[in-house]
Amino acid sequence: MRSKSKLSLLVLLLTLTSYSLLTFAQSEAPLFASIRSASKVTVALASNPPYQFVLPSGELTGSGGDLQNMVLKSMGLPALTPIFTDWNAMIPGLQAHQFDYVGAGLSITAERCKVVIFSAPFYAAQTGIYVLPGNPKHLTSLADIARRPDIKLAAIVSGELAYAREQGVKPEQIITVPEIQAGAATVIGGRANAFITGQFTIPNPQQKGLEVVVDKQSPVFGAGMAFRKEDKQFRDAYNEHLVPLLRNGIVQKLYAKYGIANGDTQARLLANVNKASDIVPSCE
Repeated sequence: MRSKSKLSLLVLLLTLTSYSLLTFAQSEAPLFASIRSASKVTVALASNPPYQFVLPSGELTGSGGDLQNMVLKSMGLPALTPIFTDWNAMIPGLQAHQFDYVGAGLSITAERCKVVIFSAPFYAAQTGIYVLPGNPKHLTSLADIARRPDIKLAAIVSGELAYAREQGVKPEQIITVPEIQAGAATVIGGRANAFITGQFTIPNPQQKGLEVVVDKQSPVFGAGMAFRKEDKQFRDAYNEHLVPLLRNGIVQKLYAKYGIANGDTQARLLANVNKASDIVPSCE
């Protein structure tokens, strides 16, 4: 009898274990399963030192890269495999399943939220107006630029560009550029009077021959990781690991590690945002 009881118990345990594993496999988000099958996490990035860049050895580094790898590690996933991508190609590439998510720090906008979902913001800022040293045109805000049709403004497609248009900056004043370095070069080369992006986007601008003026009238913009809408379960799990890191001083530590100024200011701006809808209410 005792032998039969032990055998019955063993069968029951094996049945329950098999059922639990089957239930887990069925409930696991498809992106989790895809990543585990491939044994890698492919992420669209843009070269933007010191936030994210590749060393001569091929190793990804920078504050943004470090932060994402911390999140992935805490989720039990491998370190990210970077795919450096043009900004305008990131969302189309994501939708075409060329990578698992976009980690470059796309601005959270109402238009983008129609086609993708965002993580909690890991970057927040007001609009920065990057000008030549001394601010020769005496620019103070986007509203100021809108009143001066002679001013040429460089911008990437972002929340700041949408805000510039809302403030009345005319299409003929705007020079659209593909990425941040091109925007800076447009001002330094004299083809534009200013370049707009987040107030912290270009670290140590004086070393690059620029000066930043913060548009204090502008709202707080945010950037996050972008995911396909069908990967909401993965996005939610990502947020569960990202938000505690942001609340526990990781921003200041990473900014100090990479010599980026204003870590405390960045952390204060992030303290009031926990999800994409805190930046753009229409986002999920």
